[in-house]
Amino acid sequence: MTGGTFQMAQAAANGAQSEPDVAVNLIHAGEAGPNELLEADGYIFATPENLAMMSGVMKDFFDRTYYPVLDRIVGRPYVTLICAGSDGENAARQIKRIATGWRLKPIADPIIVCTYAQTPGEILAKKQIGEFDLQRCEEIGATIAAGLALGIY
Repeated sequence: MTGGTFQMAQAAANGAQSEPDVAVNLIHAGEAGPNELLEADGYIFATPENLAMMSGVMKDFFDRTYYPVLDRIVGRPYVTLICAGSDGENAARQIKRIATGWRLKPIADPIIVCTYAQTPGEILAKKQIGEFDLQRCEEIGATIAAGLALGIY
């Protein structure tokens, strides 16, 4: 809604695209389904923190895809990106629990970018993620792509 998470996801996708043998599919959670999970060799889950939780759209994505891919994506690598107004830890915990149920392999700690937006105006305002944090997202995208290309994940 405010663009912060999209900026982070785009930076990660840009980093992943630096690996020529890895195809990148940047897709909104509302448009993704079980087939996208089954077709991918690794995942970057990006979500805003809303009311100390992952976004409703991301929750819906996991609700729609969890059982159709259960036991079919075991061992695949993943990382989480969170654009948070406070600390983002609960959203990260929620995604980790789901990924653990799928038996995915975390390749790094979640990247949580805190905007410190606390008032209604700040929360609803368009976000501009800083260059340092975008670089972190780009690096994690490049890392997962390189690991896939080298066959280490």
